[in-house]
Amino acid sequence: MDEYKAKILKVCNDICKNTLMETLEIEFVDVGENYLVAKMPVTSKVHQPDGLLHGGATVALAESVGSAASYVFLDGQKYFVRGIEISANHVKSISEGEVFARATIIHKGRTTQLWDIRITDIDDSLITVCKLTTIALSKT
Repeated sequence: MDEYKAKILKVCNDICKNTLMETLEIEFVDVGENYLVAKMPVTSKVHQPDGLLHGGATVALAESVGSAASYVFLDGQKYFVRGIEISANHVKSISEGEVFARATIIHKGRTTQLWDIRITDIDDSLITVCKLTTIALSKT
């Protein structure tokens, strides 16, 4: 991994300390020209009562990676990023292993951004598809 990628991933992982992302053990693992990837272990901590991955934990993963992607691909020093709408379609269940969320930009406007977030398992089988809209608010 090149130094630039490693630096971005370190920043993303460091800002997760003492947050929901740390509680859910979300880790940012890859970044490219227009995408960011995070992973989350599927254990009893993120299960619903019948032993499957909870949809709320899945959506928390999606919003975390999409918001972090906005922070990375906008100037996080100049803007606060906030999620303003998220939708999720759960297409497959999973009870163990890891899930990977890949946020890819669909629309990068000055104020709002639209992200496609695909959550897959280790075999790249689709678990959930999310759309996230974020807003960039000037810090000045």
